[in-house]
Amino acid sequence: MPMSTSPPNASHSKTTRCPERGKLEADANGVWHAYSHADVKALLRLDGTRQAGFKAELVGRMPRGMRLPVLYQEGAEHRTQRSEIAKFFTPATISKSYRPFMERLADALVADFKRTRQADLSALSMTLAVQVAAQVVGLTDSRLPGMDQRIDSFFDQPRDTATRLERSLKLVLNQWRMAKFYLLDVRPAIAARRKAPREDVISHLLSKGYKDLEILTECVTYGAAGMATTREFISVAAWHLLEDPELRANYLAGDEAARHRLLQELLRLEPVVGHLYRTAERDFTLERAGEPVTIPAGAHIDLHIAAANTDPEAVGPEPHCIRARALAQPAAMSFGDGHHRCPGAYIAIFESDIFLQRLLALDLRIVKPPTVSFSDLTQGYELRDFIVAVV
Repeated sequence: MPMSTSPPNASHSKTTRCPERGKLEADANGVWHAYSHADVKALLRLDGTRQAGFKAELVGRMPRGMRLPVLYQEGAEHRTQRSEIAKFFTPATISKSYRPFMERLADALVADFKRTRQADLSALSMTLAVQVAAQVVGLTDSRLPGMDQRIDSFFDQPRDTATRLERSLKLVLNQWRMAKFYLLDVRPAIAARRKAPREDVISHLLSKGYKDLEILTECVTYGAAGMATTREFISVAAWHLLEDPELRANYLAGDEAARHRLLQELLRLEPVVGHLYRTAERDFTLERAGEPVTIPAGAHIDLHIAAANTDPEAVGPEPHCIRARALAQPAAMSFGDGHHRCPGAYIAIFESDIFLQRLLALDLRIVKPPTVSFSDLTQGYELRDFIVAVV
């Protein structure tokens, strides 16, 4: 159900504003909550926690001996994998290897929009995000078009109130969706790269001896992280800029660095992933106002990203205001932090800017504001049916 159809801030409609922002304590269910920027940052950088969000409970159901996706790895295995794939996500690699593709794709999408005069921006942004991420990951040999819809279907999760039968049927449907994604998108990409390796993630995984199922799970992870979340950010950034002509003018008049700073500022205020979750694997103690606070082993930890991003002690006064000309702290915690910080952070900002500067150069009007709903998977907003038109 839609949460709101009012203008941004979209993320704030589901964000708990903690009146005692400095508190770090457990609730009645034993879940620890961190709201301050300092606490969230410290907890994300700690060794001795493991991923507890993004359906981490499903990891235990994976076949014995199967390598975990990088999102769920910890320790030396995770450090090695992250260091090896980092080369695909550096600013230099993105600018050299992917900028021409992003520019051609953005030009084509905007040209098609100009011809039709009206479009659903949430669909345009999904097409962009999927095709860019596909280049980096290596999902470029699909047997049939429609990979964006196949990936989008992964986010159709059962309701909290669903019956056991409904959940069972949804599980079967999700397995069918996963099989389609493998047969139509992942397996053809693997076959092509076994014959002729390329500079992409799938080729790298094959070089490390990954099996098809292990590559599939990595592709699903990248599909969620690199495609769906970027899609939401492009839509919410466009919403802000279309609602505020002065902000839009500042964005279009800026150089690339200034535009990126403004997008990072918007992402600070509108984190696509509203909460990150961890489980403590050992006891550890943090200093809070000179007093030790011990989080016990086995405790679940809820890191409130939107609250951390608007902590005045970290970002200054008026933390809920857009500071268009300020050197904003880059996205604060919106991409996470520590060893699990999103590797595609720069790609997300880079491709968003390439598309938005072309789109917003047109004379546009909002025909229908997006429907805003809440995603249980990302613990953040989803924007759909965002209809814009060329004047």
